[in-house]
Amino acid sequence: MAHFSSDVAFTPVVKDIQTRKGSRATYARQEASGGWRTQITPDLAGFIEAQISVFLATANADGQPYIQHRGGPPGFLRVLDEHTIGFADFSGNRQYITQGNLSENPKAHLFLIDYVNRRRIKIWGEVRVVEGDDVLLADLMPEGYRARPEQVLLFTVTAWDVNCPQHIPQRFEAADVAAALEEREQRIAELEAEVARLKAGSASA
Repeated sequence: MAHFSSDVAFTPVVKDIQTRKGSRATYARQEASGGWRTQITPDLAGFIEAQISVFLATANADGQPYIQHRGGPPGFLRVLDEHTIGFADFSGNRQYITQGNLSENPKAHLFLIDYVNRRRIKIWGEVRVVEGDDVLLADLMPEGYRARPEQVLLFTVTAWDVNCPQHIPQRFEAADVAAALEEREQRIAELEAEVARLKAGSASA
């Protein structure tokens, strides 16, 4: 029986449901053309390293799922090679649910969403927690970012897929909106100054 990269998500049970609901033929054609990508392409690397927010999903040995948000400045997610994403794990509420799950089950999932361009990417893989490597931690720590790094997470990519933009609301970052408004206000001030200059010139004439 052939194996495909998308089998990481399309288990036999999932394929049975796809067959029953009429979508199996579409995904079978996708499998025949090679299935999902398994390497980080330059385009994907650019997308990953531009993100300021990511959701990391894990599950413990009993299958209980957990999703944790991770955030930072652009570049806090670093593509180390065509199979590996690394990032500094900042100290938070110290529950250590994700690390506990990974100690029992290294399989994990990254969900990245770009609301501005209405694009989302799903990445399946495995995570290794690296403690005590100060050199690697310093290398992955975003410069000037005020957070306390505790350890490193190395995510090895198994497969990834891009979702369609349907139902993704378009949202903009507050900093981008503030910058656009400031630029508008500056332009308004310039135009008002020009109008005042023209009126003064007209009056003197």
